[in-house]
Amino acid sequence: MTVDATARRANVKDSIKKFFVDNLYTVAGVHLSFDTSLATPKISGRELDRWIVVRFGSMDLNDGSLILHVYCCTRKDNEGFRLAQLTDTVMDYLTDSTEYDGIRRVPLYRSRQVGAWSLLDGGFMILVQQESEELDADDRTKYIAIDTIWRWGTKI
Repeated sequence: MTVDATARRANVKDSIKKFFVDNLYTVAGVHLSFDTSLATPKISGRELDRWIVVRFGSMDLNDGSLILHVYCCTRKDNEGFRLAQLTDTVMDYLTDSTEYDGIRRVPLYRSRQVGAWSLLDGGFMILVQQESEELDADDRTKYIAIDTIWRWGTKI
């Protein structure tokens, strides 16, 4: 017996990564990391001064939910102004002001290593839980954590 496509962890993670890459990287031009570290990523040997870290939390297939932590990070940002701008940009993508409830809807895909991905019925609803205070890491990275819950219809 195989796991239903809506309950496959790979499909869930790949769909969420696709959302962030398609929107925050491709459209907004913000570099992304799906690593567990907040360390400054390097592109072609050059350290970035703004980036987003996406960390996957616990997933509950019984109610179709995943906790996702989004860290907005900046360096060389003494007063945190660029951090505030980055956080606003991220919130614009996590919410949807055109929807009556403000909740962003995101497609769920069946991902494949080879071949085209296919759209599955339904999708995610992003529920923004809270935004942390502005924090400072030991390496002078400023960051704000946005905690979200991604909910979707799943069959187990």
